[in-house]
Amino acid sequence: MKAVILDAASLGPGIDLTPIRQHLDALDVHESSACEQIASRLAGAEVAIVNKVVLDGDTLAALPGLKLICVLATGTNNIDMAAAERLGIAVRNVTAYGTASVAQHTLMLMLALATRLPRYQRDVAEGRWGESPFFCLMDHTTLQLEGKRLVIVGQGELGSKVARLAQAFGMHVDFAARPGNEAHDRRPGLRELAPAADVISLHCPLTEATRHLVDAGLLATLKPGTLLINCARGGIIDEQAALAALREARLGGLAVDVLPTEPPRDGHPLLDALNEPLNLIVTPHNAWITPEARQRIVSLTADNLRHWQAD
Repeated sequence: MKAVILDAASLGPGIDLTPIRQHLDALDVHESSACEQIASRLAGAEVAIVNKVVLDGDTLAALPGLKLICVLATGTNNIDMAAAERLGIAVRNVTAYGTASVAQHTLMLMLALATRLPRYQRDVAEGRWGESPFFCLMDHTTLQLEGKRLVIVGQGELGSKVARLAQAFGMHVDFAARPGNEAHDRRPGLRELAPAADVISLHCPLTEATRHLVDAGLLATLKPGTLLINCARGGIIDEQAALAALREARLGGLAVDVLPTEPPRDGHPLLDALNEPLNLIVTPHNAWITPEARQRIVSLTADNLRHWQAD
């Protein structure tokens, strides 16, 4: 059986593909693939292995030998799932590969916002510590996490892991009801929980129910010192409204690992705002990139191959 990886570079450096190779007769590995290269590279392959490469209906219809698509990620929005089903092509993705990595990143962002790290790092870089009349700077009020209330949207494996780490700091954790299902959920909705929150962390998918879940209206109900963290998907926060609240001191801190368009080739207001003296952090969708998490993707993909072959 032959397989082709179309965008191996998305796994990053130092990744061992041996677990996948063990289930195959042949494996062609391409670091990246342009749209016009996809069909020719997959010709004669039974298995396509992709991360973000788009496999649309026309492409799939032109590959009669293709039997399986392995996605090196959780999301399958780059695959025409209806066409795959119609053509009898199985699709397998991977989940929960980066739980520890993303949870760790979330806590890092939380701690950095709580200690006003962006503000104090800027002050030190500008020489303000050396100008202080006494031994330290305390211009920006910090937040002790112990005893504070964390509201999490998303009680899956990742949200639950973040909750356990936060509880180790002595935080009280509430999980919000699933957005769009509040009427049938025993948990309070985010809008009910938000006014009492000291920190809000998002770990839910981007859907019609979660797009701009944190909007200007919800931001207006928050305590001025509330910290807001998004390691889920860009667009769950109304980033423009959140930035306005941060600039007006109606929000204590904002940290995002995601933006609506990635990479942000045309820029984004949050990136421009990094030059301002704000408690703002933007990381480049790298919460998941520990070597352990990336190697786990390979192991889970190998499991998908094995299980599919056994069916």
